[in-house]
Amino acid sequence: MTVLIRIKKRITKNLGVVATTNVKEAFTGVDYALLVGAFPRKDGMERKDLLKTNAAIFKEQGAALSNYSSRNVKVVVVGNPANTNAKIAQVSAPNIPKENFSALTRLDHNRARSQIALHLNTSVSNVHNVIIWGNHSSTQYPDVSHAFVSGSNGKKTVVEAVNDNNYLQDTFITTIQQRGAAIIKARKLGSAASAAKAIVDHMHDWIFGTPEGEFVSMGVYSDGSYGIREGLIYSFPVTTKDGRYNIVQGLSISEFSRKKMDLTARELEEEKDAASEFIQSNQSRL
Repeated sequence: MTVLIRIKKRITKNLGVVATTNVKEAFTGVDYALLVGAFPRKDGMERKDLLKTNAAIFKEQGAALSNYSSRNVKVVVVGNPANTNAKIAQVSAPNIPKENFSALTRLDHNRARSQIALHLNTSVSNVHNVIIWGNHSSTQYPDVSHAFVSGSNGKKTVVEAVNDNNYLQDTFITTIQQRGAAIIKARKLGSAASAAKAIVDHMHDWIFGTPEGEFVSMGVYSDGSYGIREGLIYSFPVTTKDGRYNIVQGLSISEFSRKKMDLTARELEEEKDAASEFIQSNQSRL
């Protein structure tokens, strides 16, 4: 409420901001849903307990979306564990197309671009087509195998420009995987501004489309692409147009990448199976 009061003090024109704890009021007619709240993991808390608590939250929100929102609502889940929370919301919303649920991995995508730009002493805007595969967790796989860098001298693949496979397959990956924890350790706070920017980027591209020849990362419903179990909310490279996304097809996958992609998929399968028992009210399993 304090935040809302500050917003109203700073904005002279009424933008229709409504603060409510009424689920029907909050979700009725919604076209875009940003589910940013989740129960945080506390010291001594088992992962299963965290999943149980969040299952109740996202089951309720999924049901509310199904009952009250626009049938074409676009949903992005930010609260962690974001992929599995998105899955819980999706399976709890039978009236909403499963493709309309997503998990935020754009924060990791943006971090990957930034690290490559920093390493190459170039602008972030010059780094394109990095990929975040899998879970928004420490098992995620930041992949630059298909990325390129543009500039006044044309464009090069990131692999060619960096010219250091040890860095790309080790330090770069762990830096992105552990970036959130590193920020919390340094600041004693999370990266709220970066997350907010990532949410805007995610929704902007979903609605308005990606540039020709470029793709971004979104946690979306797996259709079995790249051998990932159908039904997982898994981060893939996607292109977007006219409010729809499509998983990029036909990318070559090295043995190194395959192992990383499968590792993060296994974690998602384990999370999904653990959460499934908590949402068994008149629904099929996750």
